[in-house]
Amino acid sequence: MSKKKDIHFEISERKILLRILDIVFIFAGLYGIELFLDYDYLTVNNENAVALIFLTLYITVFGTIFEIYDLQKSSKLDVVFRNIVITASTTVLFYLLTPFFTPFLPENRLQIVYFYLVIIVMVFLWRLAYITFITSPRFYKKVLLVGEISNIENIIKPLRETDPNYKIIGFINCEKETESPIKFKGLKEFQPHELMEVIYKEKISEILVASYDSETITPEIYHDLINLLEHGFTIREYTQVYEEITYRVPIQFVGKDFYKYFPFSRSNQNTLYLFFHRTFDILFSVFGLCFGLLLIPFIIIGNTIANKGPLFYSQERVGKNGKIFSIVKLRSMIVNAEREGAKWAQKNDTRVTTFGKFLRRSRLDEIPQFINVLKGEMSIIGPRPERPFFVNELSRIIPFYETRHIVKPGLTGWAQVNTRYGSSVDDSLTKLQYDLFYIKHRSIFLDLNIVVKTLSTILYYRGQ
Repeated sequence: MSKKKDIHFEISERKILLRILDIVFIFAGLYGIELFLDYDYLTVNNENAVALIFLTLYITVFGTIFEIYDLQKSSKLDVVFRNIVITASTTVLFYLLTPFFTPFLPENRLQIVYFYLVIIVMVFLWRLAYITFITSPRFYKKVLLVGEISNIENIIKPLRETDPNYKIIGFINCEKETESPIKFKGLKEFQPHELMEVIYKEKISEILVASYDSETITPEIYHDLINLLEHGFTIREYTQVYEEITYRVPIQFVGKDFYKYFPFSRSNQNTLYLFFHRTFDILFSVFGLCFGLLLIPFIIIGNTIANKGPLFYSQERVGKNGKIFSIVKLRSMIVNAEREGAKWAQKNDTRVTTFGKFLRRSRLDEIPQFINVLKGEMSIIGPRPERPFFVNELSRIIPFYETRHIVKPGLTGWAQVNTRYGSSVDDSLTKLQYDLFYIKHRSIFLDLNIVVKTLSTILYYRGQ
């Protein structure tokens, strides 16, 4: 079977493409102004290899922090330009502050302006080309869904929200016909006998099979899928694609064969990884507490004026293996905020004081928890510890909820940098999906990713 497919870049390919061509365009811009202007601050040659490497490093790190590699934001020109300017400004500042690795300041300070403008202009030109071409329909991955109609809405929504280039063209209901079939109007439905025709006509790149029970797939569809597979056509299972695109484990689709979906990361038992993880926890906590001590006079003043009450409060939380421990936080709510019992924290919660909003969004309210990290009850990175009341409630409703307790809870985590408010069972389900993804794929690279994204959360004032 042979057919012409549209070009499509996977999520990882697009992120790599953005990073590589950012650097290529910047280097091309530096080479260009060297030819046409009186510029010699940072030229593209072997003598400046170290300086160019550090420029690449700064662009990559600060670009990640200021989200110029976030695919959702990379398709919005106004957001892209703002983030490019912030990234370029921070990069140039740090570049000038590390003269041991970078060129000495030129006598003509105008060259620094050239250097700064080249970074902004060249990256913006490349991103303009990216938005115009790479995010155009020509580069969409066109997908045909084969599954049970009762699941379809929950399947397509997160994929559409996460990757705008992943286009589900339509679906084929794999269940046997009933006397009163359910209809789904949110997506075009094709008949089983149209499978081959749809693939050619719509230029389908991939078939996504989403079924709780493979026995529901009719013999007709099963035969066609086998035929396509034998001819090299891409057929993928939904949970695999969901996890790959959304970076979440779709536990709502996991059944009695759960053991297939939870081959947890070897890092959870890797002695060397755990040693370095603990070392990082201790060093970062000592630094965090010292930083907190410097800020405590200002926090006391703010608390006295806008919080009016105790500076600290403590709560019980569930830790590793379900062990209960107490955390201490800087108080951000009114006194006796839960006199009527435990409640979910809501967006724009009226119980949060004016100064408390600042503490939460800047994450300063978490500083006392560095003590819990030093005691070994928490880690810097891990699922956020939840209160026993909510754990008991959620574990009865959400499958595998207590699985998040197989690692230490953390000050920040994969769920915290990808979602904002956990004010309902649905929000808790989403956070659990992210937490299980972290436990399943835990590694030093994912930890670094979380640290960088946490910096973005703090700098963009998105704390909860």
